[in-house]
Amino acid sequence: MSTPFIGKREYFPGIGSIPFEGRQSDNPLAFKFYDANKKIGDKTMAEHLRFAVCYWHSFCNMGHDPFGPGTRHYPWDVETAPLARAEAKLDAAFEFFTKLGVPYYCFHDIDMAPDADDVGEYEKNLKHMVALAKERQSATGVKLLWGTANLFSHPRYMNGAATNPDFAVVSRAAVQIKAALDATVELGGSNYVFWGGREGYASLHNTNMKRELEHFARFLTMARDYGRSIGFKGNFLIEPKPMEPMNHQYDFDSATVAGFLQQHGLEKDFKLNIEANHATLAGHTFEHDLQVASNHGLLGSIDANRGNAQNGWDTDQFPSDLYDTVGAMLVVLRQGGLAPGGLNFDAKVRRESTDADDLFLAHIGGMDSFARGLEVAHSLLTASPWEQWRADRYASFDNGPGRDFELAKLSLDDLRALAVKNGEPTQRSGKQERYENLINLHLSR
Repeated sequence: MSTPFIGKREYFPGIGSIPFEGRQSDNPLAFKFYDANKKIGDKTMAEHLRFAVCYWHSFCNMGHDPFGPGTRHYPWDVETAPLARAEAKLDAAFEFFTKLGVPYYCFHDIDMAPDADDVGEYEKNLKHMVALAKERQSATGVKLLWGTANLFSHPRYMNGAATNPDFAVVSRAAVQIKAALDATVELGGSNYVFWGGREGYASLHNTNMKRELEHFARFLTMARDYGRSIGFKGNFLIEPKPMEPMNHQYDFDSATVAGFLQQHGLEKDFKLNIEANHATLAGHTFEHDLQVASNHGLLGSIDANRGNAQNGWDTDQFPSDLYDTVGAMLVVLRQGGLAPGGLNFDAKVRRESTDADDLFLAHIGGMDSFARGLEVAHSLLTASPWEQWRADRYASFDNGPGRDFELAKLSLDDLRALAVKNGEPTQRSGKQERYENLINLHLSR
């Protein structure tokens, strides 16, 4: 990584490049587990984890909540003109990326550029900021993991974007999708994400769900076709979420999205971007939604965060639970990695965290949590009996009648005859506690 880029001014003074100092360090501004160049198997940690910082929470979120205004005051917001403020924020963002040492970032269109109701002004603003971002990428070596469009914040999208019952709104949404795809290609983005923030319904009384879902598929198909036509070769990603802001969202969870993509013939171009907090809101574990996506060959990227077990909404906290990160990395390692996706910190510091270094502390903790999760998951898969135990549970399907069953060589009558011949099955323990103990053992090493 090159020397941290500094624009007209330094926005995080007193903080230099974050070093790796190891687990014995008590320096809060140092990595304890994330050593970018450390080899885990055949890849470095940086290659396995492909960390990205999100533009929206890190540089746009003011700490507001439903009960009060923002608590943070960003130095780049002293600029009064919207475009000048966006330029200053861009400089601050790239200073942060390079000091933290992440290889990637992600953004929504109106995170980076000032929004405008006038289409021409909106497009002009985004093109201006993309040109500057391209210069910053060249100067720092930081790359774009994925781009996307914010189709949920503006009041015009209160009833959805691609699934809106008003065709004029669907057309206006296409403006942003086209511009964000152009921006992603111009910046060399590896992926493009669709988060259907309001693609769903508040009430079925006034909703034609079948028609809206067909419109959603048509819209995604048009976006795919346009993206391919301008040279985008990466993955299109859909990010599942069950509810909030809508009562029900059409991209509910991994299984729902997989079925939708397969139904509409989109599974060859689209994959899933799984967010931990969204999985738990759907009543699943983070690992479950990752595994379902991976089983379908659709796990493309990850939004790394966590929720609060006491709160039933999307709190977007930085990840710190090592059991979650171990489980996630087990899925990722088994499928051979995430590239061209990565681990994006779609997480925000708490409303009460208002110092400039809090943003560094939060990302350092999240990166260390996943780095440790990677180490433990790799150890479990390569230096423990973990995978052999799992294989042994299914050994009865490896040969004989069990194998014939998997190969579709048996009928239901054949199964009955075998059950009569074999008698009552021997009870076999699942040994769940043995696996849990093994995780704890490897976490302690």
